[in-house]
Amino acid sequence: MVLSFIVGLLAGIVTLILKNITFTIHSLLEKGIVFTDYHLYFILPVVGLLLVYLLKKYVFRKELKPSIPSFIKRSIPSLLYSLLRQKGLISFRLIYHPLILAPLTVGFGGSVGLLGPAITSGSALSSNLGSLLRVDKKTRTLLIACATAGAMASMFKSPIAAVVFAIEVFSLDLTFASLLPLLIASISSVLTSYFFLGDEVLFNFTVSEKFYLKDTLFYIILGIGTGLASLYFTKVYFAIYAFFEKLKTKFLRLIIGGLAIGVMLYFIPPLYGEGLSFITNLLEDHTLEAIGATPFDDYIDNIWMVIVLLIGISIFKTIAMTITFTAGGVGGVIIPTMVMGSALGNAIAKMINNIGLGFHVSEANFTLIGMAGLIAGVIHAPLTAIFLIAEITGGYELFIPLMITVAMSFLITKNLLEHNIYTQELAKRGDLLTYNKDKNALLLMNLDRIIETNFIAITPEMKLGEILSEAVAKSNRNIYPVVDAQNKFLGIILLNDLRKIMFDQKLYDKITASDLLENAPAMIFYKKDTMEEIMKKFETSNAWNLPVIYEGEYHGFVSKSKLLTAYRKKLIDFSGA
Repeated sequence: MVLSFIVGLLAGIVTLILKNITFTIHSLLEKGIVFTDYHLYFILPVVGLLLVYLLKKYVFRKELKPSIPSFIKRSIPSLLYSLLRQKGLISFRLIYHPLILAPLTVGFGGSVGLLGPAITSGSALSSNLGSLLRVDKKTRTLLIACATAGAMASMFKSPIAAVVFAIEVFSLDLTFASLLPLLIASISSVLTSYFFLGDEVLFNFTVSEKFYLKDTLFYIILGIGTGLASLYFTKVYFAIYAFFEKLKTKFLRLIIGGLAIGVMLYFIPPLYGEGLSFITNLLEDHTLEAIGATPFDDYIDNIWMVIVLLIGISIFKTIAMTITFTAGGVGGVIIPTMVMGSALGNAIAKMINNIGLGFHVSEANFTLIGMAGLIAGVIHAPLTAIFLIAEITGGYELFIPLMITVAMSFLITKNLLEHNIYTQELAKRGDLLTYNKDKNALLLMNLDRIIETNFIAITPEMKLGEILSEAVAKSNRNIYPVVDAQNKFLGIILLNDLRKIMFDQKLYDKITASDLLENAPAMIFYKKDTMEEIMKKFETSNAWNLPVIYEGEYHGFVSKSKLLTAYRKKLIDFSGA
């Protein structure tokens, strides 16, 4: 309980430091570099990305220990991986790396958010605090979840949504033992935010138009729209990453990414930075101020041009955000998701109000609920989306439309995309913890610990007599692997087959191993097969021992009995955690 309070306090302080550094950089750039022409703003994100690149290359060049695989690209996936494969141990350098790199990225106009870096820094603090106090893996995992809840609570002043977010993202069991520390961390973080910032809130918004039954269909339409937009968000995110991974050097990615961001900012200035001011202007019905000066100002009096620009912002925010990441920037996903959702929700409301059929909906409400729909669809966290927007509005007047839109969005995306933007890469590699304890126990198992190497190998030219004297007589196994001179696995010989001829001495020099050789019922491929796939191979083959192959060579055997014993032990350990 004490640790959860401390972690929440530290996460709150880290979040405030991150926000203040970013705001200071942004303010200094606005005051020190006066751009009379908005077109010149596209220069700043490139400068910020260049500074981040130079810091990573020349200052932060020491490898993080424990290291994070290169395929993990963002803060939340790296935390999920560390909980599974690294016992929740996070490099202490990740305490200060995000506090420097993220403000440079966002402060100079990078189109990403600050929540992800705040979570990374807070989690690294909690992990290293846990290591210092020698807590076990279970407690360290809970402390990281507490840091996540604390960072979100401090960022949005939404303590309930923060707790729900930690539970949904980290697949925590909702028990008293886990819920109470999360609540304490969230409360201490929010109190920290209130202490330093007073009652200042992210969005100063009060619901003025209530929900009416006649609006139900429109909120369903909004849910469908945000669900489809979430699919677009996820597909584009991974497609852009795949494209940039083909580029050979990080500097080349920086150049191409920086130019692409500059072009987008030239035509769509609201893509600059996090975009929180954009959301605020939409909520206050200052749409033209939110859109800002664009090359299309001559047509801005036409409401349909405004709608097109809002949809354009929604479409290109995803692209600008992902390119900022691939060009080397450091930031988070959730706030850009909210920006995209707010633009889409506002655009749909304007279409409904101006279609000429006499309908009217609240544009501010649609702006808010559009954010919830995108959050639910992109990160598959429907409860977080509902409670976050409900707390931002300071009440629960919009609870019913929130539930309608979020349910539709989540239904669409969950059925078409099993995993969200955080977990897709981890799931492909079998590195994802879920609410399924059976699967989690399998994920946590270590194949190296159950591979047996005391099987006597036989070469294909060995004669029966030699097999009996060199293998059968010296082994208590009933199966013998057959390998060639390069240790390539060729097959197996079973003791049951040898019993039929082992006492006929006339055959000792006539029959060779190649005559007795048969294929293994299945093979386990080391570092390729997941534990779940290995379990299925035993189930379908009905075998008690299966050979392990690594890069084409024989590596040992795994027995079903040893596998099940290790599984039962891990399941007991996991259930008790």
